[in-house]
Amino acid sequence: MTELLDGLWRASLWLAVGVLLLAALRPLLVSLGGAGLAYRSWWLLPLLLVTLLLPLPQAAVLQHVPTVALEVVPGAVDGVTGQSLPWALLLLLAWALGTGICLLRDLRAQRRFERSMGPLRARADGSWQASGDPGLPALVGLWRPRIVVGPAFDQQFTTQEQNLILQHERSHRRHGDHWANGALLLVRAVFWFHPLLPWAARRFLRDQELACDARTIGPQPALRGLYASTLLKAQLVHPVAPAVCHWRSQPVLKERIAMLKQSKRKALPKVSGQVLLVGVCMGIAALAWASQGVATAPPSISAEPYQYAQADAARDRLDAPVQVQNMAPPSYPVGAFEKGQTGVVKLIVAVNEKGVATDVRVESATNPSVFEAASIAAARSWTFKPAMKDGKPVAAKLRIPITFAMDNTDATSGQTQ
Repeated sequence: MTELLDGLWRASLWLAVGVLLLAALRPLLVSLGGAGLAYRSWWLLPLLLVTLLLPLPQAAVLQHVPTVALEVVPGAVDGVTGQSLPWALLLLLAWALGTGICLLRDLRAQRRFERSMGPLRARADGSWQASGDPGLPALVGLWRPRIVVGPAFDQQFTTQEQNLILQHERSHRRHGDHWANGALLLVRAVFWFHPLLPWAARRFLRDQELACDARTIGPQPALRGLYASTLLKAQLVHPVAPAVCHWRSQPVLKERIAMLKQSKRKALPKVSGQVLLVGVCMGIAALAWASQGVATAPPSISAEPYQYAQADAARDRLDAPVQVQNMAPPSYPVGAFEKGQTGVVKLIVAVNEKGVATDVRVESATNPSVFEAASIAAARSWTFKPAMKDGKPVAAKLRIPITFAMDNTDATSGQTQ
């Protein structure tokens, strides 16, 4: 649970770093490679998320394994005690609820948009004509993306303008922009709490349209004026869907027309921009990966001195069982640490009437000859409060299971590796 929250927190921090870096570099990227390079720079964010999921190398094992803090687990008490939910669970529930709400909201908007189009009719040019116009033309759908135009498409645009619009939407489909919008929908849902993500999503969609404009008009620069007038003709306010590539994009209209006025870029600056982008993406991804630190499998040792105390006291007809006062933790054996071995050792500790351990022996061990010596050595230094019978301290025995685990593994099933 806490690992998931830590992962979300770490990913959020690196997403913020990536967004701020892209915002700072965008003017330089546009000057070097145009709108296409600026749009490709957004690959940095998914690259960061994937990098944070890559496994880290294991740390070299030291010759001396430090002593691990011993967690003493008390036995069960009579009755049921109410416990408040841990903060980690509350945060996880809040995140899951927010993610679910965001997904339902976006999917509902997408569904409402598609229903508003009404029945679709196939056209001879490969597109589809809708009976309604919720914001068309657009590339609609993920698995089977279709170019959908409005019912008045033929009357509103000339044949040449229609060809430009269809080329634009085909470019969206050919370059997988509809998949990018679907991925953006998921990222916005998972990181709904991120303060920079709304701005980043708007800027990403704008760069997507600018890059598609550049790809469409690049091979035919003589049509820039016609392309600009077609954009102006189509700019009406319509609701948008989260996973649709819209031809109409009123908020970025001025920027799209300004981009059309830019001259063709020289090859050298364009190559320099590509090199810069690749270097930035690889460098930041490497920093994100290295920031996780070196992966280690930290050992943990826990003991349950009260698990059998009451049963043993009842069997020996004692008024009170032996109680632990001080338990120095044993050391995790170096050989077991190197091999990632785990196990459980059950000790029988004889305690005299003065609370001193007089004898320690092993009752059972799940990984024989691995953890017994370390367990016995530690148990000989423990101090106890003696058992009581008829108001007097008496000698008694106490069974204590000690669990040796690696990175929260289930030590009860540990076997020699």
